[in-house]
Amino acid sequence: MQRLAMDLRMLSRELSLYLEHQVQVGFFGSGVGLSLILGFSVAYACYYLSSIAKKPQLVTGGESFSRFLQDHCPVVTETYYPTVWCWESRGQTLLRPFITSKPPVQYRNELIKTSDGGQILLDWFDNDNSKSYMDASTRPTILLLPGLTGTSKESYILHMIHLSEELGYRCVVFNNRGTAGENLLTPRTYSCANTEDLETVIHHVHSLYPSAPFLAAGVSMGGMLLLNYLGKIGRKTPLKAAATFSVGWNTFACSESLEKPLNWLLFNYYLTTCLQSSVNKHRHMFVKLIDMDHVMKAKSIREFDKRFTSVLFGYQTIDDYYTDASPNRRLKSVEIPVLCLNSVDDVFSPSHAIPIETAKQNPNVALVLTSYGGHIGFLEGIWPRQSTYMDRVFKQFAQAMIEHGHELSNM
Repeated sequence: MQRLAMDLRMLSRELSLYLEHQVQVGFFGSGVGLSLILGFSVAYACYYLSSIAKKPQLVTGGESFSRFLQDHCPVVTETYYPTVWCWESRGQTLLRPFITSKPPVQYRNELIKTSDGGQILLDWFDNDNSKSYMDASTRPTILLLPGLTGTSKESYILHMIHLSEELGYRCVVFNNRGTAGENLLTPRTYSCANTEDLETVIHHVHSLYPSAPFLAAGVSMGGMLLLNYLGKIGRKTPLKAAATFSVGWNTFACSESLEKPLNWLLFNYYLTTCLQSSVNKHRHMFVKLIDMDHVMKAKSIREFDKRFTSVLFGYQTIDDYYTDASPNRRLKSVEIPVLCLNSVDDVFSPSHAIPIETAKQNPNVALVLTSYGGHIGFLEGIWPRQSTYMDRVFKQFAQAMIEHGHELSNM
């Protein structure tokens, strides 16, 4: 209560100073008008501090992991203050790409071959100017996995690279087949259930720097792919730890939520058109396997997956594909430390589908659940251009695992 009162006084003082500078002469410049505005502002501040700003829920399957995070990644136990004028889920989700900056990053491109004759584009940020890790052979490496239609150019990826640069780490971005401008050499794209390409990338990166600490971070669909990989491979992975952000835990629940009228209008239809555009660029590769005209008439992600993704990857039905794609089924089999940040108001990943009970049974898993933040939003501050709560979680967790991860085995 004492902290709440202090926060209230601080926010009220800031609002008062702002109004003194911004309110014009007239009704709103009069004592009555100013009193009304101040009264409303104080009431809103009370509501915000009592109902919106909250500490995240930390769910772990083991006391050791919980203590480790509290000691070395304190952001996961601190109050998250969403942007006061934009805390609602859809607003956070829609505005982040436009509000947050895009730090400049110079990539080194690499095309690697796959066993089926295809190719994958990796974008490297080598960080050769690192003062903390001048030896490239032991410089920590973080593999980044973008979302459904994302690439290395997404703002959230650029922010992760910028933060990694500050820590002295190297980053490599795994662009899904056919998404980043490279040609498709085989009639195959990607799905969050098929982990073969990710296994190829992880093996390749580890073979280049076998002595370097190796972490991975996946966002949205990238996180789903990462968790499905970890659940399948168990302890055999060369990854030391992983983090996921705004994962869709149950694909059926995700689709159902995104098909609600407002969510379909704001998100689903747009993402469907992006998926269609992505595969239509390589239309000639699929015409003998798939009815592309039917694919291009899809009006939702579910319809696209039913007509294209599930067919391409050999599933009998869309239900078979969505069952295999849902990472909640494999969370119990994860055998390295994994931190998963989700907002319970995320319309892409409904709160009722978050596998809280499963997480409680795995000592390697920690769920960090905020009350607000939307999907890959987590905006904070008055004008959240440079950093988000998600960025701070990523930075602290990466640093904690690389510099103090050995402590987990001793707890």
